[in-house]
Amino acid sequence: MNKTRVALALIGVGLLAWAQNDGPGAGQGYLPEFNHSSRQILQLAEATPPGKFEWRPAPGVRSVSEVYMHIAMGNYFLLTQAGAKVENAPKMTQTTEKDVKDKAAVIGWLKGSFDAVRTTYPKAPMQNAAKFFGQDSKVENIYTRILVHNHEHMGQSIAYARMNGIVPPWSK
Repeated sequence: MNKTRVALALIGVGLLAWAQNDGPGAGQGYLPEFNHSSRQILQLAEATPPGKFEWRPAPGVRSVSEVYMHIAMGNYFLLTQAGAKVENAPKMTQTTEKDVKDKAAVIGWLKGSFDAVRTTYPKAPMQNAAKFFGQDSKVENIYTRILVHNHEHMGQSIAYARMNGIVPPWSK
């Protein structure tokens, strides 16, 4: 019985430490979660040396800059799918993801796309119908996709960073 209590106490302490380390916004709803993920993506991009933005793990796989540009462009694209009106949205072409490689420019795209999500989310008619890749959906579901997409590629970016000896700033 004592071993069980000790084990449960250790698990509880571990979960508390994990929760405290997860940062502000975790578990607090859509916008706080989005802010949390976008903050970590930006911290990781800023911690990456400029010379590593063209690094890729293998031929034919997205480079560091391409992953970040994919996140930014995905945010803008998904907002249009949700029917959001984004002021000053940058022009995108089929090659933008590969063309924008400069660290400052990439971070600018990320910040702009994150700001666009933050600006449109509070005004979004979540229960309105929307078409998403030709399928019936709701605006709310597309915003959820934005959050999931950001987290998916943040995980990829963490792996890229670790492969290059870069420690994510929030885990130091």
